[in-house]
Amino acid sequence: MTNPLAVIILAAGKGTRMKSDLHKVLHPIAGRPMLLHLIDTLAALNPERIVVVTGAGREQVEREVAPLGFETVQQAEQLGTGHAVRQAEAALAGYSGDVLILYGDVPLVSAATMARMLAVLDRDPRAAAVVLGFRPVDPAAYGRIVADGEGRIAKMVEYKDASDAERALTLCNSGLMALRAPDCWQLLARVGNDNAAGEYYLPDVVMLATGDGRVATVIETEAAEVAGVNSRSELAALEASWQAARRQRAMDDGASLIAPETVWFAHDTVIGRDVTIGANVVFGPGTKVADGATIHAFSHIEGATIGTKAEVGPYARLRPGAVLGTKAKVGNFVEMKKAVLGDGAKASHLTYLGDAEVGANANIGAGTITCNYDGYFKYRTVIGEGAFIGSNSALVAPVAIGAGAIVGAGSVITKDVAADALALVRPPQTERAGWAKLFRETMLARKKRD
Repeated sequence: MTNPLAVIILAAGKGTRMKSDLHKVLHPIAGRPMLLHLIDTLAALNPERIVVVTGAGREQVEREVAPLGFETVQQAEQLGTGHAVRQAEAALAGYSGDVLILYGDVPLVSAATMARMLAVLDRDPRAAAVVLGFRPVDPAAYGRIVADGEGRIAKMVEYKDASDAERALTLCNSGLMALRAPDCWQLLARVGNDNAAGEYYLPDVVMLATGDGRVATVIETEAAEVAGVNSRSELAALEASWQAARRQRAMDDGASLIAPETVWFAHDTVIGRDVTIGANVVFGPGTKVADGATIHAFSHIEGATIGTKAEVGPYARLRPGAVLGTKAKVGNFVEMKKAVLGDGAKASHLTYLGDAEVGANANIGAGTITCNYDGYFKYRTVIGEGAFIGSNSALVAPVAIGAGAIVGAGSVITKDVAADALALVRPPQTERAGWAKLFRETMLARKKRD
């Protein structure tokens, strides 16, 4: 692709079938809004301009788009897709390159498919438009495309306006289109609304162009790539499609998924080679897993960095800021948040490590917690290399445990512990011979009297 590129993303629809206060294009797939999935994909094409057409709920869309530096324009009235695209004309005044028209609720179209559309447009000076078509299992109410064997379009028609013969066709219009800017605006200016819906249809530019003796071409892609979202069930279906593709990629890249259909990735999850992932593992955004790590079943991991040959779970929860060093281990029912577990360190079960730094080869006993919050502020706990924290201990931050130190089981540590020292915070054990037997006898006698 050598011509300059501008992209118009239509995101003005009300999305009433979603029944949501959140704008339709901001509903997430793999933890990222649909609209941002699409914008991320566009980076591979290096567009000069991106214009997002907003409508109902525009404030929500603008809050997402503005920090990225892209322009937004408003479609105040919902008068059809052709009308929506025209709202970007002023924003692109003076621009004469290619224009790619996309939809914010069709987020999974690939950069390769977009580039293919633009390549077809650019190689033929007679070309006025390139349309992306697909053949769904159920064509339903999609607009139909009549084309010859070379992909040259003879007619495009919306379902509402199609004849029975046209409705019987299987080649459908995805709505995605590539044009040159001068053609785009002059053709849209001629589009009328004499149709069943009384709207200005974007596909009408194709018929206007062919009527002028120009060429319009359709290229095809898989239906899954242009699946749109208009309801919660369609959102779930698109999530499932994305996850299936991501699981396959993880396995192709050298990870083992014990039960692939039960593993859920985020949009940015990074998985190394020779990683083993058990059943029912969920990755939230911001997670990186290094080579050779093992993630056991039923673990939930978000915003965490897991080192080479580290081990997590089962039933572990790693929250944002959790870092596991090489061969570190987090076992069952362990939670970490803003905590570092050094190389070879272990927290094998029933532990909470929050706002903590644990040195290499330290061992954290079962039931240990770092008491990091006093109801107003968070405090940090530092545990030195090779330290041993006995079971059921509470480390009241801010506190530091020196390298090689031992904290006896059941201790509540409120002061720093020196390196290689033993810290015990519990009363001495006492024993009264026969007391338990006497207690039982006394209480049984009382119960009989009552």
